[in-house]
Amino acid sequence: MPLTFTLDPAITPALRDGVLELWTDVSNAGGSVGFVAPVTREEIRPELVRHFVQMAEGRTRLLVGHDEDGRVAATAFLTHNSHRLMSHWIWLYTVMVHPRHQGRGYGRDLLAAAEGAARGTDGVEAIRLTCRGGHGLERFYASCGYKEVGRVPDAIRVAPGDDRDEVLMLLSLG
Repeated sequence: MPLTFTLDPAITPALRDGVLELWTDVSNAGGSVGFVAPVTREEIRPELVRHFVQMAEGRTRLLVGHDEDGRVAATAFLTHNSHRLMSHWIWLYTVMVHPRHQGRGYGRDLLAAAEGAARGTDGVEAIRLTCRGGHGLERFYASCGYKEVGRVPDAIRVAPGDDRDEVLMLLSLG
């Protein structure tokens, strides 16, 4: 059954807890979403609060996918570029699908919903995102229409002796 996506949902305690649980579970399953396993909800909470502050300031939008049971199953944050010469593109951050839903095409659905949200935003002509090299994520994003436009070797230190490339991807909406 497909996910139901909502852009800019009301931030309720249930939604907050659902996103926090998703982020923790994705991180602990090895997902490349800013943390390295093992991680706790309390370690992730300050980063989620930062995202919520940016939402309150109108700089970031939340896209959330709920599964058939109403649980938070996927998220992505769309962040406006604050530089006046770069306002024609947005960042896509913290793209996550819960591990229990892997292999169902929900990642593609999430990216399509994010693309739709970006297309509905005045003046936005492209989406940029970065991903951690070493997991094949750039191949997945490429299969969804994103193009690799840059790579910084060893920019991400996952652990001592385990450095990964930061890969910059772009989806043109034109």
